[in-house]
Amino acid sequence: MTETEISKTEEKNPDKTDLSPVNSYNEWDPLEEIIVGRLEGAIIPPYHPTVTYNIPPTTARLYRFFAGRGYPQFLIDKAQQELDEFIHILEAEGVVVRRPEIIEGSRQYKTPNWKSKGFCTACPRDGFLVVGDEIIETPMPWRSRYFETDAYRSLFKEYFIKGAKWTSAPKPQLLDDLYEYKFKPPQKGEPIRYVINEFEPVFDAADFVRCGRDLFVTKSNVTNSLGITWLQRHLGEEYRIHEIESDCPTPMHIDSTFVPLAPGKLLINPEYIDPNKLPKMFKSWDVLIPPEPDPIKGTPSMCSKWIALNVLMLDEKRVVVEKNQESLIKAFKDWGFEPIPCSFINYVPFGGAFHCATLDIRRRGELQSYF
Repeated sequence: MTETEISKTEEKNPDKTDLSPVNSYNEWDPLEEIIVGRLEGAIIPPYHPTVTYNIPPTTARLYRFFAGRGYPQFLIDKAQQELDEFIHILEAEGVVVRRPEIIEGSRQYKTPNWKSKGFCTACPRDGFLVVGDEIIETPMPWRSRYFETDAYRSLFKEYFIKGAKWTSAPKPQLLDDLYEYKFKPPQKGEPIRYVINEFEPVFDAADFVRCGRDLFVTKSNVTNSLGITWLQRHLGEEYRIHEIESDCPTPMHIDSTFVPLAPGKLLINPEYIDPNKLPKMFKSWDVLIPPEPDPIKGTPSMCSKWIALNVLMLDEKRVVVEKNQESLIKAFKDWGFEPIPCSFINYVPFGGAFHCATLDIRRRGELQSYF
């Protein structure tokens, strides 16, 4: 729909122009509209330390040889079949699904200081944070994702014209000064080190999860302290951001580590999160410890085995979960949830699972405090 068509529609329905199409304050209110990523145009991200030190060692050894090339067609075909199944499930559950435009990751671009190819639009959760009626474009530190936001431009213009807020964090320069090129991942017992420093504010939205007035974040290899500070100042006193301590040696994205499922229910990754070190505000919550993820072999991954926890809540009960994770599905049932199994393991090589592959646009709910 063009801007002119949208304006004409609003003129015919003036009572609807004050209602923002964007509304999402947490991870569990009833889901009404969502953006789901695409696989078309995807390439393996170009070689860079920000990528190398954030992927499992077995994948990292192969990455250097295939960086910047297209994904194998057989893998794309399998992942697309699973993506289609996921979209069908969402629509069958009454959710409106929107899609970004196709952009070619193989196209090279450059700034005055560096050049890069792109990556893909498989994971909209990384580049955008929805808080209430506002879409915030995040300053991601991967050079290969610098223009990824272009794929969502037409959607966001539509949402903006209909009443949503649309903000972009300061566009980062991504100079060599931001990166620790001599970085070595810390060994067990050593303090956490990061492949990025505090040269400028950078963060991925997937390092944040939302619980109404409270947001939780992990500092990571894509999110620095300046990025967290920028977001807190931008959101103002109405919201509070809390940093969660993680024992992951190569932290990147919180949504497979610390996962609020519903009011009073928190799922944590027991390998990276010590329940005794959680903020005191969670003492009244049920802290759910999942079983060890069921092993999946044969698919190269950019993610750890704990990507199994990267689930999507459709409301406080219904949860979309990987079909092969039978132990986790049983645990969800025992915890009182209604798991919806969906095959998605072949999507993981493109950067994530159900939560990563989506961006909540509208959930039926209001701003609340849960603590």
